[in-house]
This record gives sequence, C-alpha cells and structure tokens, in this order.
Amino acid sequence: MGDFPAMLELNVGGVHYTTKLKTLLSEPNTLLYEMFTGNPSDIIKDAKGRYFIDRDGVLFRYILDYLRDSAISLPEGFREKERLKQEAEHFRLAGLTKTLNQLTENRPPGCITVGYRGSFQFGKDGLADVKFRKLSRLLICGRVALCREVFGDTLNESRDPDHGGPDRYTSRFFLKHTFIEQAFDDLQKSGFRLAGSCGSGTSGSSTDLKPGVDSEENRWNHYNEFVFIRD
Repeated sequence: MGDFPAMLELNVGGVHYTTKLKTLLSEPNTLLYEMFTGNPSDIIKDAKGRYFIDRDGVLFRYILDYLRDSAISLPEGFREKERLKQEAEHFRLAGLTKTLNQLTENRPPGCITVGYRGSFQFGKDGLADVKFRKLSRLLICGRVALCREVFGDTLNESRDPDHGGPDRYTSRFFLKHTFIEQAFDDLQKSGFRLAGSCGSGTSGSSTDLKPGVDSEENRWNHYNEFVFIRD
C-alpha cells in the first residue's frame, strides 16, 4: 500500500475536500482504491499540495457520502442523476451505480401541464416580416413533488400560497426563465412525453389597450398548453 497520510486534502475539479484515507479505501476494486493504494507520486498535486482529481467537483460530495455510509440520500428535486451516474461509473462504484439506476427506474408516474401566454413582437415601424416569439411567463401545473423533481431550482414557487406537503397539487407555479424549449428538455430528461396540446389562437381584440401596449402585437396574443405524462 502506498505511503499516504491518514487525512487527505483533495482538489476535485477545483473543489476542495478533506477526508480520511480509510473513506477512500472503503470499497475495493474501485478507481479511488486503486489510486490511493498505489504510488503517491503517480497522482498530480495542485500548487498547495492537494491531490488533484480531474472530475466534477460538486458531484464528488455524493461520491464521498456513499463511501462513508454505503448509501446515498439525494436532495428533493435533484436533477443530475444521470451525471452522477457517470461519475459513479468512472470511479467504478458498482453499488452506487445500481442505486442510481433503481432511483431512475422507480420514478413515480404523473402529469405536468406547461402553459404560456405569448405574442409575436414586431420589428421597428411594424415591419411584418420581423417576428419574434414573446413569452411573458411559463406556467407549471401538477403535483408539487413532480414539479420540483423536474424543474429544480428553475421553479418559482413565490405565488403559491399553500405550503402543504409535496403530494398536493398546484396550478400556481411558474419558471424563472421563459425558454419553453428548456422546459421541454427538462421534462424529456425526467422521462415525460408530450400527450397533448391546445391553443387559443390569436385575440384580434378591438378593446381599448393599456398604455404602452402595441396594437399590432396585441392582435397576435395567444395562450397555449402542453400536457406531459410519465407512465
């Protein structure tokens, strides 16, 4: 076994960790076991003498958690299971890889609706050939736990007055961004598929407009909803 100290300073992708050698060697046949039972001079050190590992530094905390407890507890709404699985496979942690596969396979079924009110923003002087989709807000409806799982930190819950449990339903969430394709990507990564959609068409409203609202743009106001399901 290599001559490593009992306490180790690590630099994993720029994130610094302090851990015991015993922790890194808790599972045999892994890459970390191989690294820290070999020759210390074979591992690159940074300018402060910390052992450098060129992997995702943020996700490495979960690698250490698993090595300490032989179990993993991920935060609610954790959105990087696939990336963490890649890290587990790289470090040859078969038990962690199996656990993450089970978490992915056992995702609960459900339904999430994405809605938005939008328009087409015209160019200067009302140039009809210059149109840009303009979304004011992406609305999210569904079971709270599912919404948090899919959208994580991008979910804005500030308008939801009900602070009940995660199994309740709400129609008052919205996203912190207005990129509908990003919302669709998040749903697809979480195993959801599009089941149906509907739209209101354009308004063609002739009512008095609020100050600052462009009349031509207002003609193209519309509302769309997309229903996603996971079996």
